[in-house]
Amino acid sequence: MAEKEIRKYVGIDNDVFGGMTDSGKIIRDAWILGILPESETCKGWTAEGIQNLWDKVNNKWGEYGFLVSNLPPDMRERFDRIQSAAIEKAKTEGWNPELDIAQDEEGGTGEVDDEI
Repeated sequence: MAEKEIRKYVGIDNDVFGGMTDSGKIIRDAWILGILPESETCKGWTAEGIQNLWDKVNNKWGEYGFLVSNLPPDMRERFDRIQSAAIEKAKTEGWNPELDIAQDEEGGTGEVDDEI
């Protein structure tokens, strides 16, 4: 029996629509919260690695009540800068936020099948 190949994340800079995916959101939040340096794209990470990062990000957001308004000024500035740049890049790559909203309402994930 053949061993299943472990899929690895393509990296936020190579992700669809500039990283407007669940994995991309976790990575951007990790940058904002100081868990990862902004130079870390997570290219080559396994699903387990992304899940572990999600756990860390979730725990850190919990310290702020999961509210951007509760972030200290330096993190709030980072949030605004990183999110604005991500939205701008995603739109140049064809991302349409209206479609994401529609997929959420329909119960879809908006994820590409081969993305972890």
